[in-house]
Amino acid sequence: MPFLRPRGNLVAETIALIDFGAGNLHSVHNALKAAGAEGVSVTSDPERVRKADRIVLPGVGAFGACRDALAAIDGMVSALEERALHAATPFLGICVGMQLLADKGIEFGEHDGLGWIGGTVKAMKPGSAAIKIPHMGWNDVIPTEGHDLLEAGEAYYLHGYHFEVADARDILAKTDHGGPLVSAVGRDNIVGVQFHPEKSQAYGLAFLKRFLEWKP
Repeated sequence: MPFLRPRGNLVAETIALIDFGAGNLHSVHNALKAAGAEGVSVTSDPERVRKADRIVLPGVGAFGACRDALAAIDGMVSALEERALHAATPFLGICVGMQLLADKGIEFGEHDGLGWIGGTVKAMKPGSAAIKIPHMGWNDVIPTEGHDLLEAGEAYYLHGYHFEVADARDILAKTDHGGPLVSAVGRDNIVGVQFHPEKSQAYGLAFLKRFLEWKP
């Protein structure tokens, strides 16, 4: 059986990296392995998700297309809800994978999200011509409160839409691009990050290592 060797006691774990045709799977897979994971399963099988010890949901592209692709896999959304919402399985959403946690996204129409973290994903509106959209490149991660996974530093971002969170208590970190933007959200065993850990070099690998060792 594939396994993960975190610091401390040897623990056998499997990490389900969700393949719904809309994620940067190769880079995320390699980054998880570089952070210490050996049991990474790239999967579109809901039954494998139900058996996983940790779940990673990446996402690249338009909100609605990603939501539709995820919903098109029979049983996948219910498997994610079963594990993340009811079994308290550590869950990480990356970029659009984080945005899908919202109630809805407004991009080429209005689309329902998973509804795990209240809020709406909307287009970023620059305050001046000097602010470039999409927000692309290195920028700060500024934790709003103490959390096991989030540390201050710089990470790589690439997005033109942002998560307006309904309850400020669900915001774990912010960044600034012509004004404050949500960089990370979370509640209990669920965390989502707008930045790309797999593109964020040492900061991203350290973040993923903390996720692999996280015991919420």
